[in-house]
Amino acid sequence: MSRSVLHASAAAGFALLLAAAPAAAVTPDGPPPPLAQAWSLSLRTLLPLAAVVAMYTVGIWRTRPPFLHGIAGVAGLVALALAVLWPFDAWAAYALSAHVAQHMLLLALAPPLLVIARPARLLAGCVPARPRATVERYAATSMRRLEAPLGLATLVHVVVLWAWHLPAATSAALVSEPVHRLMLASVLLAGLWFWSAVLARLQTRDGAIAGALVALVTAMMLMGFLGALLTFSPRLLYPAYTDRALLAGLDALADQQLAGLLMWVPGGLPYLAVGLWLAVVWLRGVQRAAA
Repeated sequence: MSRSVLHASAAAGFALLLAAAPAAAVTPDGPPPPLAQAWSLSLRTLLPLAAVVAMYTVGIWRTRPPFLHGIAGVAGLVALALAVLWPFDAWAAYALSAHVAQHMLLLALAPPLLVIARPARLLAGCVPARPRATVERYAATSMRRLEAPLGLATLVHVVVLWAWHLPAATSAALVSEPVHRLMLASVLLAGLWFWSAVLARLQTRDGAIAGALVALVTAMMLMGFLGALLTFSPRLLYPAYTDRALLAGLDALADQQLAGLLMWVPGGLPYLAVGLWLAVVWLRGVQRAAA
């Protein structure tokens, strides 16, 4: 790709962010809570999370999945709790970097871990023995239908990421609790759909794995591009965080740069790790076919 095309793409990205920049949102009254008190304990969050924890706990206990699957499920639940209960949800009201860290947990870390634990089988393990086979079959069929459109899942994954990082959307989520809940739910669902579709290709033919690799590279590159825009922007793109960052003792521009780095580097690691895993599986399949 030529340098002029890269410059034009960067300019278009900056223009999109700047054109959507809103006025600063309402600022909190005081500084952010200390780490020990940075809890977000509302019933709207606790009840769904408790249901998911119960499903995974009962499912793991009854079905006795492989050790790595069980560990992945537990790690996914921990990542989910860090994002919505403590501490990132509370801190995201003050720092864009915490906001981005929360989104990376919901979009890129918790979903693949939860999917690796095979939620359809765990869900079936939560029901009595007699209807269990029927529930597992129905859940597996539903998962296969959800996993089929990899291209659409990738598109939604990327669009949700970019849409919620438009300054207007970020500001709206800061001042409106319903918008905030919608943001978190859509980010998590987009992550679950994408990673379900990607990891399902491990059970299919080699050509499908190649498609999953393309999807991973595409999502990682577009996430990295957005992270680079935030990191190298010479001006503040999110005025809603100007006064909020000051309350937290942060420089808003430096906080924005840190947010970009979090999205650009750590945020891309799950995509890279799963991509390498898929590549190894793919190459082994090619070697077996050639033998």
